Amino acid sequence: MKRSLWSTVAAGAAILTLALSGCESAESGGSGGGEGDQPYIAIVSKGFQHQFWQAVKQGAEEAAAEHDVRVTFEGPETETDVDQQIQMLTTALEKNPDAIALAALDSQAAAPLLERAQSSDIPVIAFDSGVDSDIPVTTAATDNTAAAAEAAKHMAEAIDGSGKIAIVTHDQTSSSGRDRRDGFVEYMEANEPDIEIVDTQYGGGDQLKSTDIANAMIEANPDLAGIYGTNEGSAVGVVNAVKEKDVVDSVTIVGFDSSKAQLDAIREGTEFGAVTQNPVGIGRETVEAAVKALAGEDLPETIDTGFYWYDKDTIDSEEIKPNLYE
Repeated sequence: MKRSLWSTVAAGAAILTLALSGCESAESGGSGGGEGDQPYIAIVSKGFQHQFWQAVKQGAEEAAAEHDVRVTFEGPETETDVDQQIQMLTTALEKNPDAIALAALDSQAAAPLLERAQSSDIPVIAFDSGVDSDIPVTTAATDNTAAAAEAAKHMAEAIDGSGKIAIVTHDQTSSSGRDRRDGFVEYMEANEPDIEIVDTQYGGGDQLKSTDIANAMIEANPDLAGIYGTNEGSAVGVVNAVKEKDVVDSVTIVGFDSSKAQLDAIREGTEFGAVTQNPVGIGRETVEAAVKALAGEDLPETIDTGFYWYDKDTIDSEEIKPNLYE
């Protein structure tokens, strides 16, 4: 009797396992990872904590609703955690999506996974930051080199074309980090011989670390005329440091991206101005590119999502307001 009872229980457990497995398989959307006939696009961003990424997510979800596709959007806790992003990309591929979108923290580290996607006929869309690979069918991003040059031009005007300046960059492993640094430096070298860049440091886009870096820059260079922060966290960290050191009147801050802290700093005069991207547009263009790729349409190598300079005089203009986020 005992043997018979346990056999019955085991058989029931096996049936339950098969049923649950079937449910799980149905939820994953079969071969494409979608729900029924709805295509599934997995999106892995550089981060999740900054308002920039929330705005990108908003745009992606708006486009998904319009095109009747399902998207997931995730990113590591910090923009320095390459390992966590690679794990997220690995997990996303295991769900067998119809397409995948990636804003790479490290433009080389993701290469093996992109090859895996290509071998599985999963189109890859790069967004915000490209990768050192020809696997992505397109890259939807700001022209970061041109945007950084625009920031440099306004910095030069603000300090009357002369003085020492420094740069707090979010990273040197992503193409956006390198381009926002290099575009700024190249503009200064080509156009402003009386401006000297005395230091460039990397804060990982973290406000606290960027604050510490900017504090050290100010201490080492008492005659510093300006600091450029290459993303939201970098710029806010610089704002914090300039306030802490009480040098608001002598150090000009030029930033990148948006956020309530930056908007407040510009309105109050602590930050001179910043370049803003079009994050909602980046999210929309990324999903729309994936939809076109799945339909077999040809895509350009890059999709320029645009940028704008804004300062105290233009921050509330009708052209700028839609591209700012808090």
